Amino acid sequence: MGLFVAVVAICLAAFLLRILHSILFSPLRHIPGPFWARFTNLWRLIDHYNATQIITQRHLHEKHGPAVRIGPNAVSLSDPHLIKTVYSTRGNFLKSDFYSVNDVVQDGHTIQNVFGTRSNAFHAKYMKPIQKLYSMKNILEMEDAISKTIILCCEQLELRFVNGMNAGKTCDIADWIAYLSWDVVGEITFSKEMDFLKSGVDVRDTILTAESVMHYFGLVGQMPVLDKWLGKNPWSPIKFRTFNNVAGYCVERLIDRVSTSNDSKPPHDFLNSFIEAKAANPETITDNEVVGYLLLNMLAGADTTAISQKAIVYQVLKNPSVLAKLVTEIDAANIPFPATYATTQKLPYLQAVIKEALRIHPPVGQILERIVPAQGLGLPDGREIPSGTIVGMNPWVVTRNKEIYGEDVELFRPERWLKGEDETEDIAEARLKIMKDLDFAFGGGNRICTGKNLALAEMSKVTATLFGRYEMKLVKQDWKVHYWWFVFTDKIKIKLSRRNL
Repeated sequence: MGLFVAVVAICLAAFLLRILHSILFSPLRHIPGPFWARFTNLWRLIDHYNATQIITQRHLHEKHGPAVRIGPNAVSLSDPHLIKTVYSTRGNFLKSDFYSVNDVVQDGHTIQNVFGTRSNAFHAKYMKPIQKLYSMKNILEMEDAISKTIILCCEQLELRFVNGMNAGKTCDIADWIAYLSWDVVGEITFSKEMDFLKSGVDVRDTILTAESVMHYFGLVGQMPVLDKWLGKNPWSPIKFRTFNNVAGYCVERLIDRVSTSNDSKPPHDFLNSFIEAKAANPETITDNEVVGYLLLNMLAGADTTAISQKAIVYQVLKNPSVLAKLVTEIDAANIPFPATYATTQKLPYLQAVIKEALRIHPPVGQILERIVPAQGLGLPDGREIPSGTIVGMNPWVVTRNKEIYGEDVELFRPERWLKGEDETEDIAEARLKIMKDLDFAFGGGNRICTGKNLALAEMSKVTATLFGRYEMKLVKQDWKVHYWWFVFTDKIKIKLSRRNL
């Protein structure tokens, strides 16, 4: 008993000394924040577990200003003007160990990937051979594959919810948007849809797995040391979903393509481009890297696009005036079916709708963590954040900055992205340039989301096609939102019918 009491006393004394040290000597003691966040990352782990981190961080920034301490060595920033500093193209603010949770352990060795690596050299080495593949030019060279999948989606929607005995049947359009996004990724990556649309179900539980993996990533990333005892511990009593089934699918497609490579002219898709990159860079790219690239497409191309497209549909249907303006613009343009990307670029209100959806519902709902470099970080108010501190910005906080976006930041108002009736050309141009320069929906700098151009092309085509072809009405005004690392949504119940044009 005496030994037990002594151990408890020592632990308590150590904890109290840590509290005292943090209060008196921590280099972050001048940064305000929740009391317990000064001493343990358990505070933000619990906040994320409760799915309240977005509300919490917005409240804390409203109370304390542009810098809030959310961990013993972590600071959340909200000033949009710091985006180009923290997320610069130079990449001098490296990713934190938060992203180590995304690493894979194979035969006892940790394998990094281009998304999660903390090394700029690693990222540059493996992204350079494939970087151009994610340009808008290359994405549009595969536009026919996107159009083919949109046509299939419309056929399935009409078969199941519009035509014959199924007319008037309630449709959860959130599910079908997810199926569409995943099948688009299948088409442009493998020249083969993944059968989500044809089957009308989550094939191989791929979507469920992706959501579960990203939920684990965002939660455990608040205290990355836990990952060694949980997800990366082969003896952990708790089993977590992994991307193994998706990785297996990628391996199958790679083997099939290589085995038939001499039979005919290879299709223009990402898989063939990755194989060509491997042939051109044999010392850098192996089959493992090719599979990693394929998984990157799954990660960067499907979920983020689906999240944003769901936000577009839901927000437009919730706002009748926006719906009316959007449909009027689409009708006046007399666009083809499905809409081409080129025609959608001539629809300013549609593009404003997309930008506003990305503002009010960014895909990521947690700070994008970076490490302050050796020179430190100077805040606009003169305070200094020392080297080695974790800093980051939450898109859900930054995109609600009233100085940039106006007092009505909680409203879905696409007009904020257009010239106002009372604005001069010069004033409107200056205002819109600031909003464009501070865009943070896809992150920023040298680690910006590789799926950005695919998402923008797909959203433009899908939005114009759906609202041009169908009349959609919400059955319920509410949808279900999951405030995790990715802010997933579901349960958008609608009635669907063909428009009388």
